[in-house]
Amino acid sequence: MNPGFPSFQKQILHPLKFKLFMFQRLPSALFAGLKIKTFDEHRAVISVKYKWFNQNPFRSMYFAVQSMAAEMSTGLLASAQVYQRNPAVSMLVVGLEAKFLKKATDTVFFSCEDGDEIDNIIEDSIASGEGKIITCKSTGKNLAGEIVSEFWITWSFKVKSNPPTP
Repeated sequence: MNPGFPSFQKQILHPLKFKLFMFQRLPSALFAGLKIKTFDEHRAVISVKYKWFNQNPFRSMYFAVQSMAAEMSTGLLASAQVYQRNPAVSMLVVGLEAKFLKKATDTVFFSCEDGDEIDNIIEDSIASGEGKIITCKSTGKNLAGEIVSEFWITWSFKVKSNPPTP
């Protein structure tokens, strides 16, 4: 586990700091109403309510809002594992696949349980000096526990190269 994980976790779980972070870096996520429900080194759960701002013409949650919440459930785990790493590690979404199984008409909880695998792939990237990719799954369930959508988000991790000193 990244030694900086507890510091990242403490900051991101602080309600005011999280809202400020989203306002500065992810304003659409703030306006859509994404919230962290659970976050530890193994799992992240993000919730989003169906409301006027994030609806589509079919009276359900817009697919992009679901994508945003799914990406955040995987991205929090990844961000926490690259936070203050030495050497520094860059991360980037390089792929996305989704299935929509049921209309999202209430609160949806997007859960990713790939924290250990993310940590392992980052450690492998650091050890080998090579870029590595991992596909993480995020499952969206409604209040009744029914699967609304499933996402597979592919992340790339690579050790940042230090520029040569003159």
